Amino acid sequence: MSQQNEIPRVDVVRGTPTDEELAALVAVVSEAYATEAATAVAEDAPAVDAWTHTRRLRRPLARGAWGRFRG
Repeated sequence: MSQQNEIPRVDVVRGTPTDEELAALVAVVSEAYATEAATAVAEDAPAVDAWTHTRRLRRPLARGAWGRFRG
């Protein structure tokens, strides 16, 4: 992940874009990122299903004094 103070980097791997083309690219990508970040929504808390809820309420099974009895 990149840090907050890191300068963005664009590598041109083919062709020779002009300064105007690079500026247009940066503007479009920045706007798309800002739009996506503004509309991104995360759930407040993960949904708990009924199985997890009932499992949490029960005590774990433990072997008592008669646990290994084979009478």
